[in-house]
Amino acid sequence: ANAPAVHDYQEGGMLKARKVPRGQAFGSEAETEGKRLPGSRPPPANRAERWSLRRLHEFLGHPPIPLELWDGSSQSAPTGESVARIIIQDRRALHRLIANPGVEFGELYSAGRIEVDGDLAESLSTVYRSLNKTAHPDGLRGRFARTIALGRRNDRSRARHNISHHYDIGNDFYRLWLDRQMIYTCAYFTHDNLTLEQAQVAKLDHVCRKLQLKPGQRVVEAGCGWGALALHMARHYDVDVKAYNISREQIGHARELARAQGMDNRVEFIEDDSRNIEGKFDAFVSVGMLEHVGPDYYPALGKLIQRVLKEGGRGLIHTIGRDFPGPMNTWIQRRIFPGAYPPSLSEMMTLFEPNGLSVLDVENLRMHYARTLQHWLQRFEDNHDRVSRMFDETFVRVWRLYLAGSMAAFDSGSLQLFQVAFSHSGDNSVPWTRDHLYRTRP
Repeated sequence: ANAPAVHDYQEGGMLKARKVPRGQAFGSEAETEGKRLPGSRPPPANRAERWSLRRLHEFLGHPPIPLELWDGSSQSAPTGESVARIIIQDRRALHRLIANPGVEFGELYSAGRIEVDGDLAESLSTVYRSLNKTAHPDGLRGRFARTIALGRRNDRSRARHNISHHYDIGNDFYRLWLDRQMIYTCAYFTHDNLTLEQAQVAKLDHVCRKLQLKPGQRVVEAGCGWGALALHMARHYDVDVKAYNISREQIGHARELARAQGMDNRVEFIEDDSRNIEGKFDAFVSVGMLEHVGPDYYPALGKLIQRVLKEGGRGLIHTIGRDFPGPMNTWIQRRIFPGAYPPSLSEMMTLFEPNGLSVLDVENLRMHYARTLQHWLQRFEDNHDRVSRMFDETFVRVWRLYLAGSMAAFDSGSLQLFQVAFSHSGDNSVPWTRDHLYRTRP
């Protein structure tokens, strides 16, 4: 579970935070349901509510985390040491949680009506691991997960709205907790003692080596974030880059960087949908974009890649994924990443198999993303007061839970991080070994 973002509507093209007092929930009806008279206490839990608490703990797989009600009633695992407590603060919160746990945990935590007494990321990872034991796609929880939500359609107009919802909050916010280059994707920790900045540079080089970039080549990047990879490829690998993005905030920042670094003659940042890419390129790269596409659009994307990638060219897609198909949680769709869908490897193959593209290498960097999120969460917490002043305390809880929940999902194996390298079928110039992946930068 993660948390709903309070920037739930747009105003003048920028996402605004609603002020939701602590202890209240989101939505006109929900905002009144947790209110009580000053000094009053809710009535004790009744037998049906205590039974519901037991059923909820059973549904979660009996994790070693007690569930506690407002009156002190609790339900815990038969054995095992507790790592935290989850406290449900009022009766209506329990009823909502029982009715739809996948949505309401985030809603209620963000509103202060559920508290976690203990390390949040560790607690969520423990719950996810417990759920994963029975989360096979043919099991009850797998069937439940598939009924939660289907991804929103990502046609051209919807895709722009979906990206703006998350990435156009404001660059000043992201500067508080990302690395200096503002790279919002999984880092690559070649050594335990790397800083986040060093690990992100290592990731950029890892991608470039997989693409086997050579001076003078033309590269196209689909979804370029704030521009770090495109600029890195041009500066350190002497290539020309066209980079596409539909986030206005990100593309503006990237263009400013290119001008400031004297790279605007080597890198062209284009504010447009990557479905409009034209031309031929020696390399196609996409880092952190496929999650926003949706499997309905993979066939068209695969055809585009096949068309724009030159014979003898290399491609790489870096994406959050899953072990087996399943939709994103509903409240993440609604509050954090509308339209998002982390694919399984079998779903990703619809990009390659119909289009004469051969997979060369698949790497899973799941644990690298868990550590990346650990860095982001710590930096976010270090800037708690500044984030609260920029938005409000509810927004802090939203993003704390989002970052901690994401860290827990990678730690527990609920999410994966795939890097898939590919070429045109029948290309005999592919490397015979993986030695080139571990050489230092030229």
